[in-house]
Amino acid sequence: MLEIPDHLFREAEVEAARQGIPLCELVAVALTEKLRKGSGEGKPWMRSFGQLAALKRETARIQSLIDREFGLAASADLV
Repeated sequence: MLEIPDHLFREAEVEAARQGIPLCELVAVALTEKLRKGSGEGKPWMRSFGQLAALKRETARIQSLIDREFGLAASADLV
């Protein structure tokens, strides 16, 4: 047996009516979409996760420039 919270059931009924389709069709479509997306695919940020790994060397280069500049500034403050 499937139990759906009352508030969610009412929202689904309203949405089905808005679309002009039976509630069972709305549920079937929503379930199909959820299962098709699988884990992570429905989260837009997951598509980009790790895409910046190629910039690791550039990030290190920029950080070394920052460290060098701030290191000089810190040592100049001591003088």
